[in-house]
Formats: sequence, structure tokens, C-alpha cells
Amino acid sequence: MIAPKENRRSQIQRIAEQELKNLEKWKEQHRAKPVNLVPRRLGGSQSEAEVRQKQQLQLMQSKYQQKLKREESVRIKKEAEEAQIQKMKAIQREKSNKLEEKKRFQENLRREAFREHHQYKTAEFLSRLDTELPDRSTRPVAFPDPQSSTWARSRAYKDSLKEEENKKLQKMKEEQHQKSELLEYNQQQQEEARTKIHQAEHRRVNNVFLDRLQGKSQPGGLEHFGGHWNMNSGNSWDV
Repeated sequence: MIAPKENRRSQIQRIAEQELKNLEKWKEQHRAKPVNLVPRRLGGSQSEAEVRQKQQLQLMQSKYQQKLKREESVRIKKEAEEAQIQKMKAIQREKSNKLEEKKRFQENLRREAFREHHQYKTAEFLSRLDTELPDRSTRPVAFPDPQSSTWARSRAYKDSLKEEENKKLQKMKEEQHQKSELLEYNQQQQEEARTKIHQAEHRRVNNVFLDRLQGKSQPGGLEHFGGHWNMNSGNSWDV
């Protein structure tokens, strides 16, 4: 065992006692002071009935604002869908126009090739006649009847096929045009019906809101129909 140093021990005790005194002094200085308030009535100057009426009006207005926001979001969504539909229609219309232009270009190429082929065959036929009949100036040339020749029948058959094809194409174009007009008409009717329903619902909600406001503005007329309390009974609470 080693005996402690008396001087060191007494010094540590004096420091501890001094710190405890400082702590007690600090607590005394920072002790909470008593609160002295002038007595007054809480709750403001409004009565319970006025506060309830204000709360009810705020609730109705918040519900009405939420309904308007939902209707606005639905309207914006419908407009976006309609814009998308119109965009798709424009794309399909452009494709149809390009296809029709391509068909016209191919038809012109086919006609030009047929005309060149016809001219070539005609020149070849005349050249063959010149070689077969060298003395055509002294003998009358008897040309075959075009109506009874094979070439005439072939030409008539091709013309009939072409005419039939053109009729079919024209009929398909008319049917597609009628379908497009019918689709646009149906969409327009549906949009008008949706607009009328939306306007009727909007007027109904406005009328109900105005009727309620008018009923609440009359003396003793604030009633919560189907609710939990009645303002006609003074300051009573019917929860």
C-alpha cells in the first residue's frame, strides 16, 4: 500500500468543493422565473356558431376546388388525346396521299412504256411490210381490218382490264372516304355529347353550391343536411 499525498488530496477536495459551489450558483442564477400573465378570454371574439359556419364554408369550398381541379385535369387529358388522334389522322392522310401519288407515277410509267412498246411494234410492222412488198407503189396494199385482228382484240382486252381496275380503285377510294367521314362524324357527336354532359354537371354543381350558400346566409339557416350537427340549435353541439 502506498499512502496518498495529503497536499494533493486536500487540493483535489478544494477544487471539487469549489466546482459544486459554482454549480449551485449557476442553478440559482438560471432558475425559471414565475410567469405573470393578465387573465384574458381565449378563443377570440367569434362564437362557436360562427366558427362552425366558417369551417363548413371552408370545407365546401375546398371540395368544390378539388372537383374543379379534377375536371380541369380530365379536360386537359381529353385535349391531349384529341390532339394525338388528329396527329395520327394527319400522318395517315399524308401516307395515303403519298401512296396515291406513287400509284399515279407508276401508272404514268406504265402508260409511257406501253406507248413506246406500241410505237416500236408499229415501226417493226411497217418495216416488215416494206420488205415483203417492194412494189407497193404499183399494187394497192390491203391492210387487215383492225377490228378483226388479234392486236385489236388484245388491245380491247387490255383496255377493259384497265378500265375495270380503275373502277375498283375509284370504288375503294370512295368507300375509304365515306368511312373516314363517318368516323369523324361519330367522333364529333361523341365529343358534343361529352361536352353537354360536362356542362350540365358543371351547372348542377354550381347550382347546388349557390343554393347551399344562399341557405347558409339566411338567419338560422346553416344546417348540415345529412351531417352531424345543426346550427339552428344555438351553441349546442350535436356530434
